Amino acid sequence: MKAIRQHEFGPAEVLRHEEAPDPVPGEGQVLVEVAAAGVHLLDTVIRSGESGGPFPLPQLPTTPGREVAGTVATTGPGVDPSWVGRPVVAHLGMASGGYAALAVAAATSLHEIPDTLTPEQAVATIGTGRTAVGILDAAEIEAGDVVLVPAAAGGLGSLFIQAARGAGAVAVGLAGGPEKVERVRALGADVAVDYREPGWPERVLAALEGRKPTVLLDGVGGEVGRAGLDMLDVGGRIVMFGWTSGTVTPFTSADIAAGSLSVVWVTGPRMMKRYGGLRGLETRALAEAAAGRLVPVVHPPFPLADAAAAHRALVGRETTGKVVLAP
Repeated sequence: MKAIRQHEFGPAEVLRHEEAPDPVPGEGQVLVEVAAAGVHLLDTVIRSGESGGPFPLPQLPTTPGREVAGTVATTGPGVDPSWVGRPVVAHLGMASGGYAALAVAAATSLHEIPDTLTPEQAVATIGTGRTAVGILDAAEIEAGDVVLVPAAAGGLGSLFIQAARGAGAVAVGLAGGPEKVERVRALGADVAVDYREPGWPERVLAALEGRKPTVLLDGVGGEVGRAGLDMLDVGGRIVMFGWTSGTVTPFTSADIAAGSLSVVWVTGPRMMKRYGGLRGLETRALAEAAAGRLVPVVHPPFPLADAAAAHRALVGRETTGKVVLAP
């Protein structure tokens, strides 16, 4: 089969499109013919050789990729053979072979793809969608809220805009560049602003006509996160889940005391230990997507051979929505 192989840690160019042996499913596993493989920002961090959070770096050589959608080709021992031929989506775990024409997945990780979703939408939902559902649970958005979403054109941000609108809240989307701003507006954002332009906080507040954000869904951090925090109304809340800017949003206990703010950190151990686990979030995310309430935005797929280009585009903020590879 064709696969992306990584023999060393480093820049995107270390991802090589090569022939590799077909994987064989073991006890409790299935072999998936991959139609779409998800690309995550964490994939780029692992590829570079930086820590993957609480998880150790993979042994090399390796085939990256944690999310796949496709069709079950064969089953291993102990797996119901009726899975063969069914469209499925699965989260494989850390750096577990998704960037390939064929991938092995645990049968217990499989979800059948709803008829209303494409493989690309399904693979976006199984990872990004489950994270979004967990973050939205913590945010507890209500109709009276004004929700500020940095990186609103991204995989998570586009779902947050939909969720805020669905809850009857005011959705404020921040994006980088005119094209992304228009995409955010098309998603239904009440206010869409280019955060790369000077004075964007003032434009947001002017558009809100006297109201202030009450919820900040912060996965960007840095100066953008701090500016968003400074805009929050008294009693507002910041839900933190990452720092794509490179630094966490800076704040002190004085900020919390002065503004009566609440701060919640969502991802990591908190999400891993939640009742129902990650599989429960996956099931809910797929149901929401199938019903049309949280439909993932998918960037035009990259061919599998162009995995390095997909990594560069993702890191360079050149993409909109979920990035996928199409073997």
